[in-house]
Amino acid sequence: MGKRVLIIGAGGVGRVVAHKCAQATEAFSEIAIASRTLERVERLVASLPRRALARRVDADQPDQVAALVRELKPDIVIHVALPYQDLAIMDGCLQERCDYLDTANYEPPDVPRFEYRWQWAYDERYRTAGLTAILGCGFDPGVTNAFTAYARKHLLDRIRTLDIYDCNAGSHGKAFATNFNPEINLREVTAKGRYWEHGRWVETEPLSISEDFDYPEVGPRKSYLMFHEELESLVKHFPEIERARFWMTFSDSYLEHLRVLGNVGMLRVDPVRFQGVDIVPLQFLKALLPDPSSLAENYTGKTSIGVLVEGEKNGRTKRYFLYNVCDHAACYREVGAQAVSYTTGVPAVAGAMMVLEGLWKRPGVWNVEQLDPDPFLARIASMGLPWHVQER
Repeated sequence: MGKRVLIIGAGGVGRVVAHKCAQATEAFSEIAIASRTLERVERLVASLPRRALARRVDADQPDQVAALVRELKPDIVIHVALPYQDLAIMDGCLQERCDYLDTANYEPPDVPRFEYRWQWAYDERYRTAGLTAILGCGFDPGVTNAFTAYARKHLLDRIRTLDIYDCNAGSHGKAFATNFNPEINLREVTAKGRYWEHGRWVETEPLSISEDFDYPEVGPRKSYLMFHEELESLVKHFPEIERARFWMTFSDSYLEHLRVLGNVGMLRVDPVRFQGVDIVPLQFLKALLPDPSSLAENYTGKTSIGVLVEGEKNGRTKRYFLYNVCDHAACYREVGAQAVSYTTGVPAVAGAMMVLEGLWKRPGVWNVEQLDPDPFLARIASMGLPWHVQER
């Protein structure tokens, strides 16, 4: 029998999650979608191939989330709104005894700190309540964590080094835009880099280290070292890893816009007094930039994202790259979204299915690499994200 799902968030990723839930008629018998702007939710609901409920919620308010969960009685909440709202939604789910899943870790609004500690602190309460909370079940984090767990389970007896490579080789035709929420994206990219080596974090200046990497179906691209949240959980749950890094590609035009915006103060997250009103420059910039969901129609090219692991198998050094390639135009034809949203939304739905089917139903707070990767990776492959293992 199908289950009830509540999707919080109606942006690009929310669109993919809603359409994929609507396609999975056996898994989800009832769908509800909620966001701060009801009109946006109603437009999304109207695009679906079957009926769904539209609701308004201020996801910054735990009581509003709890009231909505109490009204709709979902079996799981898929949170694809803003990372600032993780704790409020976790509180609402805990209050009304509902399982929870998100795609990005909590981040305080006033400072860009990408850490899991705030959400990990909920573990005992979720265990006591018999509830499951799955953290970071997008692509990276999410699928990359499952790739790591799969490599450790099937390919290597020990992982020594891990490098996550994320390439968006697509083109949206805009002078400057971000592929997901501009505020979150720009805070992430402009933060100091960090990587794990020999038991400690090494900090670097933002985007100061780069190397060329050969991406499947894309080719060599200059990739920049930065911190990404899955590194924190992966080195915690695989303490054998001696070095772990994250790399992402950026076009020269994107980097030049970033430098100029930073130089004039438009990337600041602290309030600035302007004509008697406090404004946050980055939030004002967000209002000027294209909505990421509006980029999908004319997006061309592909994303190529994967995990390069090196370690030992039966005493021999082995090296593997586990990856997915996703086409922007194909995603738009299927669900009206671009590949960055698609690669995040599909794993979120697959992860929710894992919980509802009992495969990942475990009381407590979990990162994806702590759970069985096999059924999850099989499910995303069947839902539009085929993945491959390449020995290097």
